[in-house]
Amino acid sequence: MLKYWVWLAELPGLTGPSRLALLRHFGSPEDLFFADRAELLLAEEVPQAQAELALNHDLSAADRILADCQRLGQRILTIQDAEYPKRLQNIFDPPLVLYVRGRLPVVDEEAAIAVVGTRECTPYGSASAERLGRELTASGALVVTGLARGVDSAAARGALRAGGGVIGVTGGGVDVIYPPENRELYEDVAVAGVLLSEYPPGSPPDKQHFPVRNRIISGLSVAALVVEAPERSGALITARLALEQGREVYAVPGPINAPTSVGCNRLIRDGAGLAAEGWDILRDFQERFPEKLRPAKDLPAWTPLPTRRRPQPESPKRAETKKPPLPTVGPQGLTDDQIALLKVLEVETSIQVDDLIQTTGVPARRVSSALTMLEIDGYVLQHSGKRYTRTVALES
Repeated sequence: MLKYWVWLAELPGLTGPSRLALLRHFGSPEDLFFADRAELLLAEEVPQAQAELALNHDLSAADRILADCQRLGQRILTIQDAEYPKRLQNIFDPPLVLYVRGRLPVVDEEAAIAVVGTRECTPYGSASAERLGRELTASGALVVTGLARGVDSAAARGALRAGGGVIGVTGGGVDVIYPPENRELYEDVAVAGVLLSEYPPGSPPDKQHFPVRNRIISGLSVAALVVEAPERSGALITARLALEQGREVYAVPGPINAPTSVGCNRLIRDGAGLAAEGWDILRDFQERFPEKLRPAKDLPAWTPLPTRRRPQPESPKRAETKKPPLPTVGPQGLTDDQIALLKVLEVETSIQVDDLIQTTGVPARRVSSALTMLEIDGYVLQHSGKRYTRTVALES
């Protein structure tokens, strides 16, 4: 039963290796739960003090977590489930359970690439991460990221922009948005891909969680790409873990005098692959995934996202200046929801999201997702108060 898995995963004081050793010895969490002290001490791989922690039979936390999962639409994947990725199962200290929101692909059949980097990235790092996330996805890979501020978020946006899914591995419960400004990104990843965590619903994104969750990011992947990292960076922890797990490591080169590129440049110096475009990585895996990977030769030229600015009042002189015509976009490549929103949105007057939902008749979740993708493409601009204006003209 799932509650015994959650009980074992959440037993206070028990280390990861001890949990796994007890599971191997007893075969199932339920058999472990009903073992007496004498039986527990027969697990020779587990120190006595650790084994005796399994005498704690309080199931209240497990019952609460199961109720939260049902309420929030999360499911629990155990290490013995067929869907649990073998790639992750084979690392040192794999998580016993994963809390899942979204659709988990067959990870072992995917060229999954972990894209990581500093939270305090430069415009170069952000643009590079978004571009590479887009190129990797367009070429058939699957992007895995921690959804942190900076490089992680940019890579996820790039992958979504290419129409692919993302595996987002969080440092807290998948229902806890961190950073707060990534709420819409979390929602889009949950719809187009999957959110994963070893932490139950409601778990805060504690500082110590992030280095620990990095082993999952690299463990799900065949390679790790570090886009931008200073001398001391959590991204370098992921790169080290990837190497320990037998994964390939790549890095994006940066200016030799840029503090945020010190870690990447050193990785390349020490033997990591240099990645200037997505295919620099994927060509090394084309033979392994021949049906998945292909160079994205027809990928449109990449342009950086427009900078979001609060609208400024025009001076009388500026208002008299004739404005250039809006760029025109055709319906090709747009969803029905995106087209409906562009038809309703105005150029000069911003419209609130609730009014868009009411006017178009499109459900709120789909409106939010469509607006996110339109904003990524630069077709709409978000203003304060969740209000939007259109920045393009739609061909009839």
